[in-house]
Amino acid sequence: MQHTNSSQLFDEAQGLIPGGVNSPARAFGAVGGHPIFISHGDGAWIYDVDGNCYLDFVQSWGPLILGHRHPAVIKALEETLKRGTSFGAPTADESELAKLIIDTIPSVEKVRLVNSGTEATMSAIRLARGYTGRQKIVKFVGNYHGHVDSLLVSIGSAGATLGVVNSPGVTSGTVADTYLLQYNDVEGVKQLFAEHGDEIAAVILEPVAGNMGCVAGSSNFLYELRSRTAEHRSILIFDEVLCGYRVGLHGAQGRFSIMPDLTTLGKVIGGGLPVGAYGGRAEIMDCILPVGKVFQAGTLSGNPLACAAGIATLRQLRDTNPYPGLERKAALLAEGFEDAARKAGVPVFVSQWGSMVTMFFLPDDNASEISVVVSETVGGNVVNKSSRTGATGNCRNGKIIDWDSVSECNTKRYASFFWGMLERGFYLPCSQFETLFISTAMTEEDIESAVAAADEVLGNM
Repeated sequence: MQHTNSSQLFDEAQGLIPGGVNSPARAFGAVGGHPIFISHGDGAWIYDVDGNCYLDFVQSWGPLILGHRHPAVIKALEETLKRGTSFGAPTADESELAKLIIDTIPSVEKVRLVNSGTEATMSAIRLARGYTGRQKIVKFVGNYHGHVDSLLVSIGSAGATLGVVNSPGVTSGTVADTYLLQYNDVEGVKQLFAEHGDEIAAVILEPVAGNMGCVAGSSNFLYELRSRTAEHRSILIFDEVLCGYRVGLHGAQGRFSIMPDLTTLGKVIGGGLPVGAYGGRAEIMDCILPVGKVFQAGTLSGNPLACAAGIATLRQLRDTNPYPGLERKAALLAEGFEDAARKAGVPVFVSQWGSMVTMFFLPDDNASEISVVVSETVGGNVVNKSSRTGATGNCRNGKIIDWDSVSECNTKRYASFFWGMLERGFYLPCSQFETLFISTAMTEEDIESAVAAADEVLGNM
């Protein structure tokens, strides 16, 4: 494949935009080379400015669960454009989108629309602090909640420690009230709440993480968090900006049957347009202005275009129930990747939850282990179905459960896999630490073609 025009556009962009990109996730820094500039998308496919076509497993980093240019979304946007783009005043569509969210996300009784996932998590943290009158918050290493100052922290030397700044421009005072724990660390949760529980305003986490690859919270971990926060009257915040509507119509909380106090949403609820939301119990939400005293505002919050695209998307998900098909295709991809890696003798761990999939390339001392974890619901309870076990070595004996195990993965091998798949017409996330997504526009034949390509790429490693 030729990428001449993309290369020229990237050279021009670097003189105009820092790093040539408007979000660092697009920069290809983790895989080398330069980013591909996209011309247009249609259904399951995207096309670059050089005329190359790719099966799109990025889907704008998650929002396009219906694929590109879904007819219902396009029709809704066209009708809305005829009426205008923004009014700075209430519209009926804001209430309609809010109603769809309340009807589908079990813990949400009231919701406030905002413009991004970052804005949603920032506002939810402020609300939790205002409601409880406390300052301390807890987050987990490897969970990403947007570029909120108080959440841009890294772990210290202890298992539970106050965070240290990991971005210039963020003051030490800003993160001084943020505790860090390892994801899935049940004992760490118990110890932290035993020592500081009555100081903690909120715990925020991704119940299914997507920005360290697809990693789910264990049942014990999630139930422990619900129990401890309830006991100490802290607010449990599920950040479902990424996994919301991806692991099921009712989000991760519906799938795991664990109700948080607040939920943050984004991506899918905007159907590809900029959007965010946070919601929860009415008692808590009514602390926001103009009912309560916690401040939050936004000129374009609930703008007509984002609402129209979100309504069309959520109605499609509610009315057509594509989730069995999405799950089947995602499992087909996960198991196909695992089979290809096993044949090639490449150690991997493949995780799949709903329409989210990641193949983690394990360190070489895990060469005896190739496993796949596929989500499965039995009797209303979520279990893991693992095809192979018994590894030795790093990555917690071949299992990916937290940032420490994720960070040991072979990123160079993933980069080789990425470029091999790209050259064969498959657009994957440009980082080992991101999740790939299935859309309703993909067919099982599309998935089988991706597995065949992976078999070839892995076989050449």
